[in-house]
Amino acid sequence: MRKFFLVFLSVVFFICSQDSFGQINRKSVKKNNKRMSSYKGKKSGFPKEKRYNCVGFAVNALNYYGDLAPRPGIGSTDISFTRPGFSGSFSHRFGPRYTLSTGLMWGTLRGSDAESADRGDLDNGVFRYRRNLSFRNQIKELSVVGVFDLFPNNGSYMSRVAWTPYAFIGLAVFHHNPRGLAPATDLSGNRLSEAGQWVQLRPLGTEGQYATLDPTDLNAGIKPYSTISFAIPFGLGARLRLNEVMDISADIAFRYTFTDYLDDVSQNYVDLGVLSSPLAKAMSYRGNELPAEDRPTSTSYIGRDGISYTVITGYGQEQFYNMRGSKKDRDIYMVTSIRISYIIGATMHRAKFR
Repeated sequence: MRKFFLVFLSVVFFICSQDSFGQINRKSVKKNNKRMSSYKGKKSGFPKEKRYNCVGFAVNALNYYGDLAPRPGIGSTDISFTRPGFSGSFSHRFGPRYTLSTGLMWGTLRGSDAESADRGDLDNGVFRYRRNLSFRNQIKELSVVGVFDLFPNNGSYMSRVAWTPYAFIGLAVFHHNPRGLAPATDLSGNRLSEAGQWVQLRPLGTEGQYATLDPTDLNAGIKPYSTISFAIPFGLGARLRLNEVMDISADIAFRYTFTDYLDDVSQNYVDLGVLSSPLAKAMSYRGNELPAEDRPTSTSYIGRDGISYTVITGYGQEQFYNMRGSKKDRDIYMVTSIRISYIIGATMHRAKFR
């Protein structure tokens, strides 16, 4: 009996022990499950200590694409009119591949029918040569672009890759003010006081912007264009590491603008008689400056101001087919850049970033 009682107590103790352990284990599992359900993981993202800023200075080359290009089409430009520019930038690297950059640029655009037109092209080339318009325009641009590197840098600036191609796109706002070189005389042969000077074209209203036009006129409703416009810059480039704190890069970028008046040319000719001054008329129609042999046929008409005008047939007179430009396409300019960039504050924080 005593032996049976001892065995019984041993069994009861074992059962109770297992029950207590099970309760403790269940509590632990429940607690762990709760922790797992509320676990959000380690915060992802590019660590702050691996981000850095840099400043850059670039030498640029600018090219113009528009109505005064050698040929119609978006891809035509005259390389001989490449003009210099300069720019500065500030960039912040906020990810392994991503940089946000803001920049200021100044540069010049040029175009000229007489110098660029292919006179062997009996259609477009001859038309452009006889139109004989020209301009220059200084561009002052503020841009913000996002840059995407092909090769990522997951470390600090100290471990950035030796070189990487990159692409970028953004938004720019720019100021422009096209000018033209005034001829020696007006359309009547009288000497102009502005002869030989680069005069602002916008205030002249060369396509009737400031004239009183009839509702049936082809350019009816035309308004003065703004000297402030927007553009979408986009392009490709490559960056090379020079040392711990300096890079050199080269890129080609196009600026698709929201204006068709970088060159002061967009729509039809207007009746020269509606323009306000001899200078405006001389800058609107310039076919009379060509040699006589390049003006094979001419037309005379009485303008609305009662004065007789003799122009090359198809130019300088309001007719449906007398196109001065094409308002279907916006102007574009291209910027080719070579840039030196310097990482700001790198020497101060070098030990920390290691």
